[in-house]
Amino acid sequence: MKIASFDVDAQKGFTPLCPNELPVPEGDAIVPALNQLAARAQLRIGSKDAHSPQAAWVVPEHGQMLQPLPLANADLTWVSHCVPGTPGFELLDGLPAPLDYDYFVWKGVEPDLHPYGACYHDLAEKRSTGVIEFLRQNGVDLVLVGGLALDYCVKTTALQLRRAGFEVIVHLPACRAIASETAETACLAMREQGITLAASLEQLDSVLAKENLR
Repeated sequence: MKIASFDVDAQKGFTPLCPNELPVPEGDAIVPALNQLAARAQLRIGSKDAHSPQAAWVVPEHGQMLQPLPLANADLTWVSHCVPGTPGFELLDGLPAPLDYDYFVWKGVEPDLHPYGACYHDLAEKRSTGVIEFLRQNGVDLVLVGGLALDYCVKTTALQLRRAGFEVIVHLPACRAIASETAETACLAMREQGITLAASLEQLDSVLAKENLR
């Protein structure tokens, strides 16, 4: 079985290091777990949000977030985050540089795009970022997923990979969520689609051992 690990949007803009962006609680604590995933994989994939400060979905205050928008590829309002050239755009310390990954995705570059999953540039999932094709070309069977945030970009990326035919394990210690309520909903949605959720390294290794015996 060929395994890839996927670091989804493990950026400082989603951590308390950048409190004016989208500071996911303890988001800066996931690096050791992400590196543990990579140690169990033959390929390492990564992604970043790369947003314009003038994006169509930007609002000035956190209290104005999560309002619906009449845009095809940006469904909700958010404060500005992960702008290239700012600290929030950077990957967390202890992760490889983007070009040291085997494949890397930058998403949301256009001002009217705000995708959550890293496999497609658009919400309709018609315009591939190329990551699914890369995984297929390299004969990957199983993808180990972690990153930020569990209830948005991690969930959507994992579901996209599952729909593309890959076995998917989301390693919960390698993720953090914006809110406990949306995290529970995300976990339920992933389980319903056959995605395995590993709550510990021991559980992850147990699942991997079973997968290799198939």
